Amino acid sequence: MLIKPRKPAHGAGRSMPELRAISGVGSKGAACFLLQIGERNLLLDLGRGPDEDRAPDLRDLPPIDAILFSHGHADHTGGLDLWPDLGAPPLFASRPTIALARHPGLQQARPLDGLGQILGVALLTGPAGHAPGAVWMRIGGKGGLLYSGDACAESPMFCAAPYPPAAAMVIDASYGVADQPLSAQIEQIVSQIDGPVLLPCPAGGRGLEIAATLLQRGLPVSICAEHRRVVRVLRDHADWMTPQGRNALSLLDQAADLHADSPIAGSMIAAGPNAERGVAHALAGRIRDAGGARIIFTGHVAAGSPAQDLIDQGHAVFSRWNVHPTLSQASAMVASAAPQVMLAAFCAASVADDLRVRTGWPIARGERLVW
Repeated sequence: MLIKPRKPAHGAGRSMPELRAISGVGSKGAACFLLQIGERNLLLDLGRGPDEDRAPDLRDLPPIDAILFSHGHADHTGGLDLWPDLGAPPLFASRPTIALARHPGLQQARPLDGLGQILGVALLTGPAGHAPGAVWMRIGGKGGLLYSGDACAESPMFCAAPYPPAAAMVIDASYGVADQPLSAQIEQIVSQIDGPVLLPCPAGGRGLEIAATLLQRGLPVSICAEHRRVVRVLRDHADWMTPQGRNALSLLDQAADLHADSPIAGSMIAAGPNAERGVAHALAGRIRDAGGARIIFTGHVAAGSPAQDLIDQGHAVFSRWNVHPTLSQASAMVASAAPQVMLAAFCAASVADDLRVRTGWPIARGERLVW
């Protein structure tokens, strides 16, 4: 499908910055935001999913000058199949995101970290936790937009830097008003490991965090080849890791290799996060059919996914491992940025309403910001 740009081109007559959520506001949808600032049209993320493989609706967009990616997860990059329909504008991402990319276009992206401007618009970036190479971006200086995609301030492996001041902000509100710290969730998960357990996880994210934590507890752990690949890449990007994370890279060498036909034993950590593919899908099917192990899902359970079916049928349970901000962490992020106006992203509209009432944050209604 060829996406026809609307007219007029390139910010003609625009005097105030404007942000429009193409996808990602009002539901747990794929990340895709149009920022019009400084006579530039910038797309922030181009995701797909996480529920039912939904793609953003890119009709009626102006000509896009560049696409900036916050990190490499599919709900932020999975829409790259639509990139040629947008005219294949330049892509920007952090160095770890580029190094881990599977999509040929993203493999050739320009490094985002360290840039002082993007196509003439002021740019500041910093690590956002959550995943390898995840960044927040402040675009347009103090009077511009702060966007992080997903963020996490308590990752044991991936660095997170304080948010700078910005006039407008998109906050990762995936957890709404939930405020349980990761430390308590770790104990809940460990308490359920009384025999073999399968933990389907994103390899570029909490999978390595969980593997390292269980190894530190003296538990037998095996990881799939995709997790092993991420470890290799991260060795070349250790500056994105916390001190604990850098130590974990060596610890992970103690993990056994996990394959689709491996014995059902120990703590098995496999990509992907909803048992939708690869080793996780194969092992989940074996456990569903023959038993012999627990299955624990620790992240968003996507609608229409094998994870949802396994939980509904009693073959698996959900036990969260934080990779998004709790209410306390999000409050600190908002206090640091002190925005005049903001959007609550990656949550239902009712969750945004709860946050607006509970916190007093200047969360705008609808899907647009103009400031």
